[in-house]
Amino acid sequence: MTRPADRELLVKTYAAFNARDVDATLAAMHPDVDWPDGMEGGRVRGHPAVRDYWTRQWSRIDPHVEPRGFAADERGRIVVDVHQVVRDRGGAVLADRMVQHVYVIEDGLIRSMEIKE
Repeated sequence: MTRPADRELLVKTYAAFNARDVDATLAAMHPDVDWPDGMEGGRVRGHPAVRDYWTRQWSRIDPHVEPRGFAADERGRIVVDVHQVVRDRGGAVLADRMVQHVYVIEDGLIRSMEIKE
């Protein structure tokens, strides 16, 4: 079972991401957030690195992520079923699939996220 506050935090964060509101999205994250680099591989850490990663990503592709379901795993992490549509800058669909985002939320902020495909 997920906590309503965690679910609300994530719903607002997905909406801010889809609106390309970097400041609102980062406000939901721990200053030393650990984030996956879904384009080039590896991980980025902290607000400046995540901001830079998204800026590069959005200059190349147009991702849209819509949460469809929330659950907690055996370790207490929040698992979000996400419908992900990625378009190139011209609008052509590059990917349209379901993925899972797995979050650690600490003190009301996103501490880390990983992508499961």
